[in-house]
Amino acid sequence: MIPSHVTIIMDGNGRWARKQGEERLFGHSNGVESVRACTEYAVEKGIRYLSLFAFSEENWNRPEAEVSGLMSLMLKSVMDERETFAKNDIRFMVIGNREHIAPELLSKIEMVENETINNKRLTLIIMLSYSGKWDIQRAAELYAKDYAAGCAKDFESYLATAGIPDPDLLIRTSGEQRISNYMLWQTAYTEFYFTETLWPDFRKADFEIALKSYESRDRRYGLIK
Repeated sequence: MIPSHVTIIMDGNGRWARKQGEERLFGHSNGVESVRACTEYAVEKGIRYLSLFAFSEENWNRPEAEVSGLMSLMLKSVMDERETFAKNDIRFMVIGNREHIAPELLSKIEMVENETINNKRLTLIIMLSYSGKWDIQRAAELYAKDYAAGCAKDFESYLATAGIPDPDLLIRTSGEQRISNYMLWQTAYTEFYFTETLWPDFRKADFEIALKSYESRDRRYGLIK
């Protein structure tokens, strides 16, 4: 069975760059091709949602040069892929704390989001300036405000991912086996797949292996079958 929503923690760019004798940003730059390959494969397989953990709230504490380079790379990537999104009926979304995103990048993000809002084949979600704790805290504050006003809704509707199904499969590259403050609420029943492959080396064949592992799982959601 093909998962409806696959999410990927794209890890290992820095280690990949060091192996090449380069700076960390070189790894991030080469990781863009992995994003492209995974997006193409998701479209081919009929996956409806592909979310990619690109930059956490904690990542703002990294060296200024790396953060600046990452944001410039993000801006370039967003603009470079506009034609691809239109051609392949891909909706583009960014989820995260937008207060920290530079106005120039944010305006481009919002432009592409608006351009692709009616595309339906795949929703590509970039998790930018995101953390699970931030998401839950923000949702709790919004819920409490509405509860006090007597108009509270289901808690999940206050999460930043409202309207998006919880991930069926979470893939993390580079061999690390943790979720690093990512989608803490949404991954309660998600299947995890960890691979030693560093993100810049992750391609369709690696994605296919992860999907085959998922297909062999028996998902019970706490029930007995």
